[in-house]
Amino acid sequence: MRFGLFSFDPTTGILQRAGVEVPLQRQPARVLAALLEKAGEVVSRQELSSAIWEEGTHVDFERGLNFCISQLRSALQDDAAQPLYIRTIPKQGYQFIAPFTRTAIIPEPENKFPQSASPLERPVRSSTLPVAAALFLLVSMAGLGLLRHLRRTRAVLHSPIVAILRFDNETGDPSLDRFSDTLTDDVITRLAASGAEKYKIIGNSEVLRVPREQRNLTDIATALHANYVILGQVQTVGSGTRVLAHLIRMPDQTHVWVVRRESARSDVRDAESAAAAAIAEEFSLRIVPTQPSGS
Repeated sequence: MRFGLFSFDPTTGILQRAGVEVPLQRQPARVLAALLEKAGEVVSRQELSSAIWEEGTHVDFERGLNFCISQLRSALQDDAAQPLYIRTIPKQGYQFIAPFTRTAIIPEPENKFPQSASPLERPVRSSTLPVAAALFLLVSMAGLGLLRHLRRTRAVLHSPIVAILRFDNETGDPSLDRFSDTLTDDVITRLAASGAEKYKIIGNSEVLRVPREQRNLTDIATALHANYVILGQVQTVGSGTRVLAHLIRMPDQTHVWVVRRESARSDVRDAESAAAAAIAEEFSLRIVPTQPSGS
């Protein structure tokens, strides 16, 4: 099945984007297969849960399905607020909304030459030699061009992914919730602007809004294929406010850098802007490309 830049084989669960395999766990792959099977229709959460887990399985179906949908949207680079592929139908289920085509397996062409004869053993008339030489040259040039393209593609594919969690308001003052949310959005905007092709930013995934006590950084990084996560805290210090931001490399959860900013409560708006600028500037220098495997 093909949709957009993606192709998906429901029998193997393999998802590809522009010919490159996208990591996708078995359960989210089953969700995608179920949605594609009824593309355009609303598939209930119960139907999807049944497609994921066999009868008699004891799991938290609601939480498990939410995780699968989150991971699937991450793999498809889809946005729940403005979906291209998977639309949430409140209190009902989900709907696959993108046009797609079903692809058939193309049979291998029959071998017109005896198997005992290799291409070098087949007779070639002298008049075809210039044509063969020109064809070989063209194929070689095309191969070199393809190799360069693959190298550039690999460089892009291995640009690090940075997941930014919503900053936590630890002051106990609900009036600073807006400050924490605005600070998060400002950091996302600034890092995305300064990153260009160096790295990719994810800041709008549902899994990034999980309450702190339910957070598991390894699960979040796995779901979003993230190489780094950014955690933020807003705290009270004396009569002022302190902002802490942590850049953490995954999967080893190594603290790469910490930014600390303190300001007076009367200076909240300027403090938010200054903190976001400092965080983006410090972290953008320390987010480095990941090493492609096998290079």
